[in-house]
Amino acid sequence: MQEGWSTSGLDLHLELSSSGGRRAALERSLREAIRAGRLVAGTRLPPTRALSMELGMSRGTVSTAYDQLVAEGYLLARVGSGTVVADTSHLRVGTPTLPSTGDPPRYDLRPGQPDVTKFPVAAWLRSARRAITNARASVFDYGEPAGRIELRAALSEYLGRTRGVLATPGQIVITTGYVQALALLTRVVDDEAAIAMENPGLPFHGDVVRRAGGRVVALGVDEMGARTDRLAMMDVTAAVLTPAHQYPLGMALHPQRRHAAIEWARSRGGLVVEDDYDGEFRYDRQPVGAMQGIAPDQVVYVGTASKTLGPALRLAWVVLPARLVEPFVDAKRHADLHSDTFSQLTLADLIATHAYDRHVRSSRLMYRRRRDLLVGRLAPLRHVTVEGVAAGLHAVVRTAEPRHVDAVLDEAPRHGLALDELGPHWLGAGDRTRGIIVGYSTPSAGTYPAALDVLVRVLRTVDGMRSTSSALTCRSRVPFRR
Repeated sequence: MQEGWSTSGLDLHLELSSSGGRRAALERSLREAIRAGRLVAGTRLPPTRALSMELGMSRGTVSTAYDQLVAEGYLLARVGSGTVVADTSHLRVGTPTLPSTGDPPRYDLRPGQPDVTKFPVAAWLRSARRAITNARASVFDYGEPAGRIELRAALSEYLGRTRGVLATPGQIVITTGYVQALALLTRVVDDEAAIAMENPGLPFHGDVVRRAGGRVVALGVDEMGARTDRLAMMDVTAAVLTPAHQYPLGMALHPQRRHAAIEWARSRGGLVVEDDYDGEFRYDRQPVGAMQGIAPDQVVYVGTASKTLGPALRLAWVVLPARLVEPFVDAKRHADLHSDTFSQLTLADLIATHAYDRHVRSSRLMYRRRRDLLVGRLAPLRHVTVEGVAAGLHAVVRTAEPRHVDAVLDEAPRHGLALDELGPHWLGAGDRTRGIIVGYSTPSAGTYPAALDVLVRVLRTVDGMRSTSSALTCRSRVPFRR
């Protein structure tokens, strides 16, 4: 039986000109496709029989064209493997070059992500296999904007059990990450909403609010957390808070401040957006419960899988007061219709089988050990202090002289070390305390101790510069004597 185009397993788009004969046209088309990069090295071409049937040519014509391009170095003929495209990168013209982002740092202690090498691949694959095997054919169709009911039901139980969230599956909407959730909430609250955001905070989230039509109003932070006691004096519609673990300073919102935020929302008709980005990771005492459980009609709770599993999943969940469910779902529908179905089904199974709980507990223990190692390694350095370490995946390191933060940031890249700083996290003018943000969850287990070695080396180097500078200053003040 002859192999037809539909059964050859390979599709190939070729545009053949009418000039110069059919064989020459085929050679020219293949040659141009390879030179332009549309056919990359290693691509297997259709068998000569299949391609000749598709193009209406004789098999001998196609074979001769292939042989010519093999002779020219564009193709490779491999016994048992057919004909493949050769590496001709040196011959390509007009291929755009993507901008280079530079080599990744050897030691990355920037905050914002978990150790992605610890993603529970085996558990995820088991859950994915069960989810797809047991799924009805309808799961391959368009989904509901609110998200799969399986995941919303699993989250309703999980969030109530672990975070004290009060939510029925009907109050939960699945989004493609926290960023989408924040953008949709901005539009739903008010097209031109004035939204209070913690200062310092993550600048990108402020950009998200602005691009969604909102206006950002800075809400100060002190040792008790966000200054929610000032909300009553501010002309804002909503307040975005990180109550369990303020980002980036690291404290939990004081009970008095929680009460103040809820009272403001109740008396003024305001809305509190609770960003629970890493609430699962509490080390020195029981996790701080979600504010939503105290005031479900005034608080929107937003959680995410980005810190527990990985940012690549693009999965977040929004628990809404009943009055906001319909408008939020409508906004989600017009944003991207619905989130990925199979990731939702897989995560639902992961939660239902408690594999998610086991992974979170294992991660919590790992990150606590990393936190302890960081604190222990920096303890002998008298010129630095470590703050915000009771929870989360990062710490704030302060130097004795704030101006030495710049010296640390200048010195770190020379050792292949990447760090973040507090400076860019401040909104507007005013008091801008200095500090270095160390993400102890980012490196893999194998590179973390070495990353700490480099961090300590950099801090000692800067301290040595400080000591030398101080000594020179003191000597310059000694009166000259003959």
